[in-house]
Amino acid sequence: MKTKMLLITLLIGVLSSCAFLKKNTATRDKGVEINGVRWATCNVDVPGSFAATPESAGKFYQWNRKTAWNTTDKKVENWDNTTPEGSKWTKANDPSPKGWCIPTRDELESLLDTAKVNRTWDDKKKAYIFTDKANGNSLFLPAVGFRSYSDGTRCYAGMFGYYWSSMQYDSFGAYHAYHLYFDSHHADCKNSHCAVGQSVRPVAE
Repeated sequence: MKTKMLLITLLIGVLSSCAFLKKNTATRDKGVEINGVRWATCNVDVPGSFAATPESAGKFYQWNRKTAWNTTDKKVENWDNTTPEGSKWTKANDPSPKGWCIPTRDELESLLDTAKVNRTWDDKKKAYIFTDKANGNSLFLPAVGFRSYSDGTRCYAGMFGYYWSSMQYDSFGAYHAYHLYFDSHHADCKNSHCAVGQSVRPVAE
């Protein structure tokens, strides 16, 4: 009887450990340092977790909103085309896993410093790769496209990448926010309507 109880206790412990490891794997990311900023190696998936691999699309998010939208369907239901409130992406609405946060405009622009970062387009995987010239680290960002602010239609998957910053675009106030944009020819820091659905690649807090 004691042996049986011991085996049951051990089994429960193993199952609990497996569940913990599975959960921890979804939120753990050592990150990679590029030009002094530590970036997560994967996009944000559902709030509080990372996508399975650097090549995985993860989810789309509207600026300063924590609702995850899929990156696969052409159309989605219950799309919210109203303008998100706030002057900065708040911590309460940040879908990043613990220890990570939405990058600032300056952190996005650090990837564009050609004196310190090389950048190349991977045509096979449809992604942009940023490589630190000093340490050789690389950051892989898939071109997931975006969801239109008007009706949530998925656009330009595999062609363009759009990654949110936490900062509003000064000239347009509450309507637009900064994001990293790239295609097969170049990368830049631009802006778009806050109700657009875009990718999130967080930085370490």
